[in-house]
Amino acid sequence: MCGIAGWIDWERDLASQRGILAKMVEVLTHRGPDASGFWLSRCAALGHRRLVVVDPEGGGQPMTRRRGEATYTTVYNGELYNTSELRQELEARGHIFLTRNSDTETLLLAYMEWGPACVERFNGIFAFAIWDEANQSLFLARDRLGVKPLFYTRRGSAFLFGSELKVLLAHPEVQPELDAEGLAEVFALGPSRTPGHGVFRGIAELKAGHCLFYDREGLRIRRYWALESRTHEDDLHTTTVRVRELLRDAVQRQLVADVPVCTLLSGGLDSSALTALAAEAFREAGMGPLHSYSVDYEGNEEYFQPSFFQPNSDVQWVERVSASLGTRHHYITIDNTELAGALVPALLANDLPGMADIDSSLYLFCREVKKEATVALSGECADEVFGGYPWFYDEGAPRARTFPWIRMLDERVGLLSPELVEHIRPGEYAARRYQEALEEVPRLAGEDRHETRMRELLYLSITRFMPTLLDRKDRMSMASGLEVRVPFSDHRLVEYVWNIPWGMKTWGGMAKGILRRALAGVLPDDVLTRRKSPYPKTYHPAYLAAVRDRLLRVIADPHSPLHRLLDIAAVREMAVYGRPVFTRPWFGQLMADAQYLAYLIQLDAWFRAYKITLR
Repeated sequence: MCGIAGWIDWERDLASQRGILAKMVEVLTHRGPDASGFWLSRCAALGHRRLVVVDPEGGGQPMTRRRGEATYTTVYNGELYNTSELRQELEARGHIFLTRNSDTETLLLAYMEWGPACVERFNGIFAFAIWDEANQSLFLARDRLGVKPLFYTRRGSAFLFGSELKVLLAHPEVQPELDAEGLAEVFALGPSRTPGHGVFRGIAELKAGHCLFYDREGLRIRRYWALESRTHEDDLHTTTVRVRELLRDAVQRQLVADVPVCTLLSGGLDSSALTALAAEAFREAGMGPLHSYSVDYEGNEEYFQPSFFQPNSDVQWVERVSASLGTRHHYITIDNTELAGALVPALLANDLPGMADIDSSLYLFCREVKKEATVALSGECADEVFGGYPWFYDEGAPRARTFPWIRMLDERVGLLSPELVEHIRPGEYAARRYQEALEEVPRLAGEDRHETRMRELLYLSITRFMPTLLDRKDRMSMASGLEVRVPFSDHRLVEYVWNIPWGMKTWGGMAKGILRRALAGVLPDDVLTRRKSPYPKTYHPAYLAAVRDRLLRVIADPHSPLHRLLDIAAVREMAVYGRPVFTRPWFGQLMADAQYLAYLIQLDAWFRAYKITLR
């Protein structure tokens, strides 16, 4: 995994602008701690930070290849999991490879052979740029599910792009400004973000499954992949076998690396499945025991409180799965004071306020994992693809006309200043974004109302909630130079499961029933039937106390930017007296009162650290 940055400008000689490009690349050092590289011509400047995962000797970037008089240069962040197949096909077409097995070279030669259509041949996670010097044209592309990030902006004659928002903000012509829409993203939608929205004024995100063309004639964007709805023809047995085959193949492909690989194990269905299939592949290849990692918090067993959203803790399940599969397991325990202290570092890694301690714990967790491994497999995306979240089974959620993970909006609005509410109209904004998402759903003629509604909820989860978790995983892991791969996001698996009828998806009356059926014999029976338990949060009162104290110090400062945005009296009452505001999580499954207080801490730090101005 790596970080990329670029600058195209028709009116400025970029060959003399290495200093600015270097600053843009420098802020990505965490994504690529092993090497950096630059390529500059009169109209194009490309930069790269490298995390060595495959082909340490041959995969340096920017990478340039020539074909006749044409010269192509790429900077690339990601991994191609079908490199060997692509390489064989390209060699058969006469291409000569100069590296041992670099997927960067494979990607570049694929573009030289097939042009923009190359992306349709890729199995992997990627965000890349290719500059055609002869034609003075830029091509950008992002993987189908948006696992790897890519942002861009236009400032005067300059077109700028990069892996993270901080890359663009490092350019002197880009200022961190927020207009009403950016504020609404933060205060109405919370940690989630509208696809394509960069939050900062004038900054956009290349959407998942899209590619971008930029030349002297302007900018053009094309969607190259989308979910397609069609009748599922396979019977239950065939479907079960196909799901198992697709998942096993995805895991095996994503184990390829020239560095240590591990799994992140919670003892839940999804992470246990990946760990089981990875351990199986390790045994077959004679690679020794697979290393697995789990996260918990000091004192959590003492203070854990079961709920509808988190019915049990992970500890005993982690032990059960690790012992069953023979992994060499590592328990990472996070100190609650350190957890609160990591709220700001997690914010800086994300460039935006996020999921509060859910982010900071992942930030600390990945930092520890990185000490022993460079690549990790994680179970994200299974709940969105197979329908595992509680909101799929909450009778009220299918009838609600809003994103099911964005809750308690009225209660949150009550904590905002009247001026901000009038400016951003949070209820109207959330409703508009929800309606836009619904209009995108690929319909299937003849489906009954329930099947249609479940398809809508699946689409919303895949295209609106899943990106939040993928962004979180990418930023928190890459902050430590840890590459996290997500086999459940394999586009072949996603495409197939998308059209499995809801009744078959919930085989046996269970959430993700078809996945459980596909994993029979792979996992112990009790693990197969374990109820979903999300990423763990801390229940220790020391964390809440630390967050309350810190927020009270923040709002006691009359210069805090929160004074312009919040009803400070209401927030102070919530913090001082512990007045419960949220009867249910206000975002996702875990974000309750303590997380909202922490979110406000992140907001204050965000405005200060980024020197944000309002428009």
